Amino acid sequence: MRSTAGSTEPTGTTRRPDRADRVRRFSTAERWVHRTTGWLTLVCLVTAACLYLGPLAQLVGRRHVMVFLHEWSGILLPLPALLGLFSADFRADLRRLNRFAVYDRQWLRAVRRGRRSPSARPAGKFNAGQKIYAGWIAGAVLVMMFTGLLMWFMGLLPFISRTSAIFVHDLLAWAITAVVLGHMRKAFQDPEARLGMRTGYVTRSWAEREHPRWLSKDGDAGVTGRTHEV
Repeated sequence: MRSTAGSTEPTGTTRRPDRADRVRRFSTAERWVHRTTGWLTLVCLVTAACLYLGPLAQLVGRRHVMVFLHEWSGILLPLPALLGLFSADFRADLRRLNRFAVYDRQWLRAVRRGRRSPSARPAGKFNAGQKIYAGWIAGAVLVMMFTGLLMWFMGLLPFISRTSAIFVHDLLAWAITAVVLGHMRKAFQDPEARLGMRTGYVTRSWAEREHPRWLSKDGDAGVTGRTHEV
């Protein structure tokens, strides 16, 4: 399906930006961290559904295989981020995600008031929503690992009952599912953002419109790969 008559691009896709107009958004290491974490998360969620939902469990069968995949994909989930710490670009982005600026509060106020114009939602390399998502999902993964280990190794901490661990694990699993689906929905609404994660580059016009505080006013981030936040 073509987007317009005579177009060579399928609907919903974004063409790779020309070299002169492109800005590096993510390094190869960062993209691999994101992809690997995404696949491990998908395995965790799918196997959890196969274990938790009765009709799906009967359809799939092989419960011991599902348990094995669920346990080990969960244990390996933090590994891509830990390996990513060897990348200077990844460490720099972690610092950006952990720093909440004044304009991030302005971004949140604009969201609360329903203001959608880019000028009302100033952002650095990551907007306030992305920062909150990153912090929340990182904490949720740690809690899921902790409760999962308590369920796996009964008696590890005798003062915490297995029933309590199961309750927290199941409740948080539903929350993670909802949040991850929301994350994917936002990604599908922005083809340029997906292009940045897929190729590492975005157009300068998109960066200046969606993340105006990210690029330097006089530097050439597209050539040097160096950016800074105000």
